[in-house]
Amino acid sequence: MTDIHETDVLIIGGGINGCGVFRDLSAQGVTCLLLERNDFCAGASAGSSRLMHGGLKYLETGEFRLVRESAEERNRLLRNAAHYVSPLPSLVPVRSRFGGLWASAARFFGMNARLDDRGGVILRLGLTLYDLYGRRFRSMPRHRMLGRRRLDALVAGLSPEIIGAGLYYEGRISHAERLGLELLLDGEEMHPASHALNHVEILGAEGGVISYRHGGAVHRVRPRAIVNAGGAWIDVVNDALGIPSRLMGGSKGAHLVVENPALLKALNGHMIYFGTADGRVNLLYPFMGRVLIGSTDHRIDHPDDAACSDDEADYLCAAVGEIFSAIPVTPEQIRHRFSGVRPLPRADGDIGMVTRDHSIVELELDSGIPVLCLIGGKWTTFRGFSEQAADRLLELTGRPRLRKTDDMQIGGGRDYPDAAGREAWIGRRADSSSLAPVRVGMLLSRYGTRLDRMLPELTGGETPLVHLPDYSREELEWLCRNERVITLADLLLRRTGIAISGDLTPEVAEEVAGIAAQVFGWDAAGKQAEIDALSPGACRVEAEPPVACVPR
Repeated sequence: MTDIHETDVLIIGGGINGCGVFRDLSAQGVTCLLLERNDFCAGASAGSSRLMHGGLKYLETGEFRLVRESAEERNRLLRNAAHYVSPLPSLVPVRSRFGGLWASAARFFGMNARLDDRGGVILRLGLTLYDLYGRRFRSMPRHRMLGRRRLDALVAGLSPEIIGAGLYYEGRISHAERLGLELLLDGEEMHPASHALNHVEILGAEGGVISYRHGGAVHRVRPRAIVNAGGAWIDVVNDALGIPSRLMGGSKGAHLVVENPALLKALNGHMIYFGTADGRVNLLYPFMGRVLIGSTDHRIDHPDDAACSDDEADYLCAAVGEIFSAIPVTPEQIRHRFSGVRPLPRADGDIGMVTRDHSIVELELDSGIPVLCLIGGKWTTFRGFSEQAADRLLELTGRPRLRKTDDMQIGGGRDYPDAAGREAWIGRRADSSSLAPVRVGMLLSRYGTRLDRMLPELTGGETPLVHLPDYSREELEWLCRNERVITLADLLLRRTGIAISGDLTPEVAEEVAGIAAQVFGWDAAGKQAEIDALSPGACRVEAEPPVACVPR
């Protein structure tokens, strides 16, 4: 029988909410153990639209508190995670002046009404409220309404029935999964007694002791409190703990990354946030040199079944045609597809009307240990939700709050140079290493100021990958050794942007697997198993249907 490890708080689930709670509690000196069944931010947190947004759509359903919190947290992230979160000028096209007034009023009062036309009047009102709720910590311009002539000067090629647009600003995140990892690494540095583990199997609970398997061994832990941060899998986690629940619903969102130079050029750095004829809301914006298109909104019974289907891909391609009628998006342009499940509370009716706000449901084990279930939430509001959960846990464990996280910079965002200081920061690192300034700038964009930890391994020179020369062998080896990489998918999908950018081909997978195999000691069979384990849609899609990422 293994020894029982004591800890203050056990966090089950390493999505963005679990990572946020881990950092917040660790900053207070609370000892935490976080267990994630897959990799950190590999579930719903990996399937988002990669926007840090205030929730313009939530105004339509009257969720003003959520809009205010989202806008304020977006503004904080622009400061605290400046290495990954940046402003995104956004446009909402207008096809009429007075469209959508009745439907907007109906949705505001909770009625089921399809909103397929957001006219200029209702849009101006919405954006004015949006500016009002985002006034704290404001770092981006207020909205402007544009006529067709001024709109064409910004974005060319829009469909002729569009008469104007509202211009406002959101935030976008370039490396979402890395931000989650950095929260965990920061937490461990602030409180070394806290630990976060990935690729863990929960075996069960008995007498207040949780058993789990990690690294081939069985371990047991007795916490004073438990956080179920399983997201869409919360009910699955509760079942494993012996407290069956039916708390969660689920809405699947699918996304595409496409290589369409004409569309990328037409967007001119802007996001288009638009409604389609069927009443859905979609978006497209420049992402890592390509275009990200999303997202669908379908009810789903089990989160493990989430995948971007061919029908959804066809729908998203067609949706773009409603905005850019002369720029077709075709299946052969798809370079990556991904899907995630929004962790919504269980509810009947139109899935699009279910609240996106967060809440905490408190249960307990038979032994009396409290279990806090984190329901809902989204990337933008993770810090505020984490603070809410941490405050409750501090109360339960009788601990004081020692530090606030409002202005706590994250990982590589710590001391990140602003635009005025960026060139000098890069120049100093280039002078002290063998790297060219352009290469240092590229790595700074990928890793923020954590690059300072990587640079000593790169100063002897780099070996570019044959099939993806923007990455080097030494860079990937450092990630393998220092950033909790266990599988090839961890490296390709979450520690780097290789997959989501659309750059992951079978040849790249083979080459990177060879590097990881040398670091981890995989034999030929183990290396091939890692390649085979990549999801069918992970590698670049050259034809429909997607093929598995296996070199031929």
